[in-house]
Amino acid sequence: MPISFPNKPGLVIYLTAGDPDLATTRDIALAAIDNGADVIELGVPFSDPLADGPVIQRASERAVARGVRLTDVLALAAELRKARPACGLVLFSYLNPVVRMGMEKFCAAASEAGADGVLLTDMIVEEATEYLACMKANNLAPIFLAAPTSPDARLKAIAESSQGFVYAISRVGITGTQDQVAGDATQLVTRLRQFTKLPVAVGFGISNAQHVKAVAEFADAAVIGSAIVALIEKTAPEQAAAAVGSFIAGLRA
Repeated sequence: MPISFPNKPGLVIYLTAGDPDLATTRDIALAAIDNGADVIELGVPFSDPLADGPVIQRASERAVARGVRLTDVLALAAELRKARPACGLVLFSYLNPVVRMGMEKFCAAASEAGADGVLLTDMIVEEATEYLACMKANNLAPIFLAAPTSPDARLKAIAESSQGFVYAISRVGITGTQDQVAGDATQLVTRLRQFTKLPVAVGFGISNAQHVKAVAEFADAAVIGSAIVALIEKTAPEQAAAAVGSFIAGLRA
């Protein structure tokens, strides 16, 4: 299925699947969608999430400790697709769990679960031939990360290989909240526009309504991860869905 952003700006919400538990993640995702999220990124817990800051690292560690695996995340994706058929649904993972399952098996399972796309954070476009073929065969959108430090030739390759949207990293480094949107983000989105008509979503550090408003001036969507995961971390599980729903409603307001 195509990924679209009917609301302006689009909101992409990242959740670490299984933190605090799978049932609560499901409730949080539904609350996020019902309060204005256009796309849910379901993060597959991984023991060594090098691209993530301490907030998401802790969430991933908690989920791994609970025994949450890739197959559980695929089952959760299927539940969300059935409950909210129109919402964008992206599986967000490191490459290792996918390789362990097998690329062809994973892509087939992701498609069967109803995912629209996949973002493998450590999959580089230069080595993605098999991945792209499997994604195409299963009607899945490959989403790649584009960094401010990438030369134009690499941004062009990323843009041409992406579907759904391109994920522009607002700054070099790991995920986590920040005080303001990095100036590099504006320039990066401008550079990407040369090579693609796909929506561009900006992430890494977007954490409040002011950030979303700033991103809306030059990009199509904002990706919010660490701020949501931190809110879940400090909220009682039975109150987490309501808290996240209220937070997203506030972003929309």
